[in-house]
Amino acid sequence: MTILNKSFDTQHNTAPFSKIKNKDFLPAFKTAIESAKKEINVIVNNTEKPTFENTIEALDYSGEELDRISSIFFNLNSAETNDEIQKIAQEVSPLLSEFSNDITLNEELFKRVKVVYDSKDDLELTTEQETLLDKKYKGFSRNGANLSEDKKEKLRAIDKELSQLKLKFGEHILAETNKFEMLLTDESDLSGLPEGAKEAAKQLAESKGKDGWLITLDYPSYIPFMTYADNRELREKLSKAFGSKGFHNDDLDNQDIVLKIANLRFERAQLLGYKTHAHFVLEERMAETPEKVNAFLNELLDKAKPAAQEEFEKLEAFAKELDSIDQLQKWDSAYYSEKLKQKLFDLDDEKLKPYFKLENVIDGAFTVANKLFGLQFEEINTVDKYHEDVLTYKVTDSEGELVSIFYADFFPRSGKRNGAWMTSYKPQMIKNGVNERPHVSIVCNFTKPTKSKPSLLTFNEVTTLFHEFGHALHGMLANTTYPSLSGTSVYWDFVELPSQVLENWCYEEESLKLFATHYETGDLIPMELVEKIKASATFHEGMQTLRQLSFGMLDMSWHGIDPTAITSVKTHESAAFGETKLYPDVEENCMSTAFAHIFQGGYSSGYYSYKWAEVLDADAFEYFKQEGIFNKTVADKFKAFVLSQGGTENPMTLYKKFRGQEPQPEALLRRAGLLK
Repeated sequence: MTILNKSFDTQHNTAPFSKIKNKDFLPAFKTAIESAKKEINVIVNNTEKPTFENTIEALDYSGEELDRISSIFFNLNSAETNDEIQKIAQEVSPLLSEFSNDITLNEELFKRVKVVYDSKDDLELTTEQETLLDKKYKGFSRNGANLSEDKKEKLRAIDKELSQLKLKFGEHILAETNKFEMLLTDESDLSGLPEGAKEAAKQLAESKGKDGWLITLDYPSYIPFMTYADNRELREKLSKAFGSKGFHNDDLDNQDIVLKIANLRFERAQLLGYKTHAHFVLEERMAETPEKVNAFLNELLDKAKPAAQEEFEKLEAFAKELDSIDQLQKWDSAYYSEKLKQKLFDLDDEKLKPYFKLENVIDGAFTVANKLFGLQFEEINTVDKYHEDVLTYKVTDSEGELVSIFYADFFPRSGKRNGAWMTSYKPQMIKNGVNERPHVSIVCNFTKPTKSKPSLLTFNEVTTLFHEFGHALHGMLANTTYPSLSGTSVYWDFVELPSQVLENWCYEEESLKLFATHYETGDLIPMELVEKIKASATFHEGMQTLRQLSFGMLDMSWHGIDPTAITSVKTHESAAFGETKLYPDVEENCMSTAFAHIFQGGYSSGYYSYKWAEVLDADAFEYFKQEGIFNKTVADKFKAFVLSQGGTENPMTLYKKFRGQEPQPEALLRRAGLLK
């Protein structure tokens, strides 16, 4: 037995990262899978009549050790990976996929579940128990329990192949990101770049034993260069490198993987009796059907497109006037948008950054959580970390009771994928009368401190931190009985509500006053800057909305149809982008081959949910604004009906309990400045 197969003898039962060796994982997985199988056999072989407790409840609590090991391993594979971990992932994923199928395709187990499900009207179940029963039954029926033996075998083969393809997709993107380096030795090539970005590029080059300035595809390096660098040719080079990840017809190419994943998902859906993968996925979402999603996207497209085209024409005219640019290209977008924003609002991210020192923004998020939900955050150094950059906190309530352990990991490194996300190392549940508290983590890629400056965030990074912290609060404040319904285990188009709603506090004077102070002088952010932040919040909202809609439409184009006739990833993608296109196409680029959200993560047929959740969050925040952004009554209702309830009830029911009404899309359109 490895360290991973023992009950962790650690403070708060936290993961013992320093004691875990990579070689521990594979044997630990195998032991935990065998242990979980035994737990399933106990349920199946129980001679007593199937009941909610001995079948449904027992099933939800089973495999706890396996879930724990999986969360540790796959979180490391995202945040602190290496060749060895990636190799183990390729071995482990098919084992887990097979084990999952062993459960959902276990006839005897399904019979017991069905007995309980068929007698549910006679059982006196709580709402949460009814939801769990429904979820468990559908977990079987939607995953092949009613199929013939030969079709079950086919399903197993598909799931095994999909699990490996998704991993391979992500490995290719990480390798592509790490492979590209643009070393600049002439300082004039850095013209326009802020001092902080130049210093970071210099420091990065030094860390790799190189002279000059190193620019990479990691966001803290890529975004400032695309936004500020005056050298158009270098912006083009960087943009094309970023946009062509997985699209080079080499050993890191993802085109075949994209086609295989789309086709296997379609084949799987058909096997289960669904028209497409999207029909399968959306049955368990607030949106319910692909038709509703497409109608939703098209309705927003109608509202956003005229505004987007008008914004684009003004941007093009501005670039022409400024630099005689006849045809705006994708690598001009951030650069001229930033210059136009500065002209219109006299608002420069570089003026804002000194007020957003990372440590102050973290404290700000904590203070907002304290004022809204009574939480206290204490940094502790008594729990293990998987990397020295990680910060660890003990979260308690107003009575001093433990709410959660919280990990925060903010800086890029070679073993960490791009972007930002929230995850957990241990779920919340109530078992044997004990309320097990969760261990929650957020992972971001912000600019590291340099020799002369602390980590200073762009305003966009500030909203990113609040966004992921909103997800974290959803995990921390979970208070449900069953692990599979806890925290962020909600319908996918509901999961972004807590994260997106919290971003709103970044724009409010009352909130910014709590943490936006100059890192050198301690001066509070000037209120005229706050007004400019608010005034600029809807800048290019039409274009931003169009961009988000294009991603949602691309997702639905892969998953809401029969993809068997698609032979070219690029041709298919170009057609999907037809209605939302503003910039000329770049032949060398392809988004699908690096669209990790839908081909590696869990967003297939779900990318629309960002916009869907924006409708919810705009409507929810209007309620806060009406009563006061720190109004305790509204905050208590949000905590009681949204943050603590997880997936225990239909999300629309929960939302209406909080809000007193269904969400109104007009709130989003008003906020975005798209309602005339």
